[in-house]
Amino acid sequence: MSTPQIKEKDERRRILVIDDNHDAADTLAMMLQLTGNEVKTCYNGLDGVAAAESFQPVAVMLDIGMPDVNGYETCRMIREKEWGKSIVIIALTGYGQQDDIQKSKESGFNAHLVKPLHLPDLTKLLDILLPKAE
Repeated sequence: MSTPQIKEKDERRRILVIDDNHDAADTLAMMLQLTGNEVKTCYNGLDGVAAAESFQPVAVMLDIGMPDVNGYETCRMIREKEWGKSIVIIALTGYGQQDDIQKSKESGFNAHLVKPLHLPDLTKLLDILLPKAE
């Protein structure tokens, strides 16, 4: 197993993780931090929308299956805001059927990843979708 490469501070990307499963959210946040990203974590959709506005991430890693406000609705709420139109939003979910992927696209997600996540796949996707931080 190779050691994650720590990026220089000027290459850090701001990423928001929204997941009602605290362990999953915290673990993903830690992995993203170890690969040189600046990360904030929220545990429900409404807090996530507020955090997206104040934190101004370049990407949001968003769980779909959350109580109260699910990931589809959270994504729509972010996209409705002027500041949310250009954010890369990636669905993180246990739902991997074609209908689920289509619903993600219709809700405004840029990509759809099925749990459990594999760090190399996630890192590659982020490198493709996100510009380097200035």
